[in-house]
Amino acid sequence: MAEQIQDAVRVPRRILNALLASVSAGVVPRAGAPYIAIGRTDEISALLGDLESVNDGGGSMRFLIGRYGSGKSFLMQLIRGYALERDFITADADLSPERRLYGSGGSGVATYRELMKNLASKASPDGGALPRLIARWIGDMQAELAGESILPEDERFRAALNAKINTVLREMEFLVGGFDFASVITAYYRAYLDGDDTRMSACLRWLRGEFATKTEARGALGMPVSTIIDDDNWYDYLKLWAALVRHMGYRGLVVFIDECVNLYKISHRISRENNYEKILSMFNDTLQGRAPGLALILGGTPQFLEDSRRGLFSYEALRSRLCDSRFALEGFKNLIGPVIRLRRLSNDELLALIRRITVLYAQNYNWTPRITEEEMVQFLGICLDRAGADAMITPREMLRDYMTILNILMQNESASFADIVGTVTLTAAADSAEAEEAPAAPTSQTVTLDDLVF
Repeated sequence: MAEQIQDAVRVPRRILNALLASVSAGVVPRAGAPYIAIGRTDEISALLGDLESVNDGGGSMRFLIGRYGSGKSFLMQLIRGYALERDFITADADLSPERRLYGSGGSGVATYRELMKNLASKASPDGGALPRLIARWIGDMQAELAGESILPEDERFRAALNAKINTVLREMEFLVGGFDFASVITAYYRAYLDGDDTRMSACLRWLRGEFATKTEARGALGMPVSTIIDDDNWYDYLKLWAALVRHMGYRGLVVFIDECVNLYKISHRISRENNYEKILSMFNDTLQGRAPGLALILGGTPQFLEDSRRGLFSYEALRSRLCDSRFALEGFKNLIGPVIRLRRLSNDELLALIRRITVLYAQNYNWTPRITEEEMVQFLGICLDRAGADAMITPREMLRDYMTILNILMQNESASFADIVGTVTLTAAADSAEAEEAPAAPTSQTVTLDDLVF
């Protein structure tokens, strides 16, 4: 084990510390995911293939379906990192009762605002990339003009820059919402050149969907706008951003929307179906070529997809598009369709994950773990011995337990792996025996004819 630790790739301390803290808490790490990526090779290849289609001017939409803790969010963060490395722009958001795809009272545009807040580029991987995107675009066009011997101090410079930007934005005007979108982008770059921070801030607020009324927007911008980004039209502006970032020199826009199970939890049927209608609109747009340069990746549980009363399959138009073909037999993989179902990691992959975490833990704390290869195998065996674990075990629950063992071993010199595991297994066995001996509690009262009094 010591040799493995020495030979391992060194991870930056800031990333490593945050990575292990996230894993220990059962939270998906936002940075450093590739360092603990085990398995999922086929799924990653399929999603990276989608990125190539987007780069060629197409659209894509995928549903990642798996149980809680099975690795949906982890895979999304992994693909997000790969997309940034390949010069895509990414945006991600988790749905919640306050953030939906469709809703009144701001719950729809709240999702758009979260996406804009988390807008990321290779130069701004942590989000907040919107001002930098526009600044880089203006800088690139200034460099092009300099290559044509038109310098900033030249009288022709401003007119030439206006012409270049207007050529791009004129194409935006023919899309839904494109006229106001192009007008605000134009106002932003002019304020940028003039150093007018107040107007730049107002333009950013409009682009992020932060104005509640058109009157408020007009007053802040100092220019007429016929629309603002709201609950009804926010998805149209995602398509506009996808088109614009490609003109800016990026390869496309990849949008990740996680925790879609929150749509399944909406109790009001009409509201729930309106959200499913929005998903149908997104699905049709991306697969019919009406959203060039846009990739959508949604994450949800099997109930969110398959429940015939409240899930996507309760909406016939989506069920007919997303349900498995009768030829999709168990045991055969098909990662070309819109739905990717995350399989359970194999035992070898789970063991490799345990080894990887052990090495990273040792690096972070500069400590040689007092745990052998045989004990790692024994720990995995204990996890798999739980009822139903052979099919249902998830990396999240396994790693949380394993990190606890490592924490105890590091902080208690007298403790051994056998002491910790032995205590847990004995307690579990005693609880199981007690449950078997206890009389079964009646779940309901059964009434027979003899009990009835006439």
